[in-house]
Amino acid sequence: MATLTAIQAVKGTRDFYPEAMAFRTWLYGRVRAISERFGYQEYEAPILERLELYAAKSGEELVKEQSFVLRDRGGDELALRPELTPSLARMVAQRQATLILPVRWFSFGPFWRYERPQRGRTREFFQWNIDLLGAETPAADGEIIAIAAEFLRSVGLTSDEVAIRLNSRRLMERELAEIGVGDDRRMDVFRLVDRRDRLPPDKWRAWGLDIGLSEEQLAALKALLTNPDLWQESDELRQVFATADAFGVADYLLYDASIVRGLDYYTGPVFEAYDRARRFRAIFGGGRYDNLVADVGGDRITGVGFAMGDVIAELLLDRAGKRPDLSTSPSRVLVTLFDADLYPQTLALVARLRQAGINAEQVLEPSRLGKQIRYADRKGIPYVTILGPDEIEAGQVVLKNLDTGEQQTCSVEKAIEKLKAD
Repeated sequence: MATLTAIQAVKGTRDFYPEAMAFRTWLYGRVRAISERFGYQEYEAPILERLELYAAKSGEELVKEQSFVLRDRGGDELALRPELTPSLARMVAQRQATLILPVRWFSFGPFWRYERPQRGRTREFFQWNIDLLGAETPAADGEIIAIAAEFLRSVGLTSDEVAIRLNSRRLMERELAEIGVGDDRRMDVFRLVDRRDRLPPDKWRAWGLDIGLSEEQLAALKALLTNPDLWQESDELRQVFATADAFGVADYLLYDASIVRGLDYYTGPVFEAYDRARRFRAIFGGGRYDNLVADVGGDRITGVGFAMGDVIAELLLDRAGKRPDLSTSPSRVLVTLFDADLYPQTLALVARLRQAGINAEQVLEPSRLGKQIRYADRKGIPYVTILGPDEIEAGQVVLKNLDTGEQQTCSVEKAIEKLKAD
């Protein structure tokens, strides 16, 4: 008889067993708390979008090489969303006349990119997106960066462990123009700069020559990329640093001229966060996009935001020893079953606990009491109740704390008070 082969998960996706789901839920809780602390509203966009939405401004690599593309029965090309900012721009454009500006929105949901799965990179991932639209001032950029820094701080990552590396596309465009790089080659040079840390020096130089830079221009470009004080020539970057200082997060910021971001729609300040030792890819990245809403059919409205994937965040927290110790069980108490004859009274106790707002799990079949208690301990349930004939006759219940081993015999009301208080 042939042995059936177990069906495996799709390459590049993850199964979220309860322990993995507990981390994802915790991370979402941190994201939501920080977003709402700054007054941002939660929203969501469709999983499927028309491919043309990304073809408009996201860049050829994202559209042609990294998007999961399909055709519907009408022949339209659709994509599983590889990012959210174009969807955000489309949504804002559709209701631009009725929205209250500035728009402060955030989202946390799934995305897909057709990439080679490797450490820190999957094809399906969850991502936090947070954006501020309708504010021209660099104070908006400063606010978004402050949110990013406050998130890092909230999960225990200090400025000694991570840095938010900041630059400005406008500043780089001006500097590139001074070394003779015109508009026709600007995006090619930005992509060259964006790959600087990912390619060997000889290949990086060869790429630069291949896109039409001279040896003199390459030398000038290298000088730009190693100038730590270049940011002081940018009014907007000075204001961003000042805003971060006022928020008390300037220690997380670091100027880095090599940060330009790979997506085509960025227009101003751009930033990426890395662990100081650079063991991992960027934790998150973002920047200012002033034309994207207009590019998808709306009026011109400025925007700034960033996105953070869950995979790198989890790896970094693991590496730094900052991963929280999370319970996978939502149950506060396990209601044991003394014997089958007491099942009705046991169910009544479970119902009373739940009506009081306590998450309670019940034993469905009688077994040795020790076995039931071991089950609760293995599941991470902190309390058990024991309801035997003597307790029923006295109108009481035994409440046992599995962490301390302490137990007490008390009324159900007192047990509820204890379960709510601890």
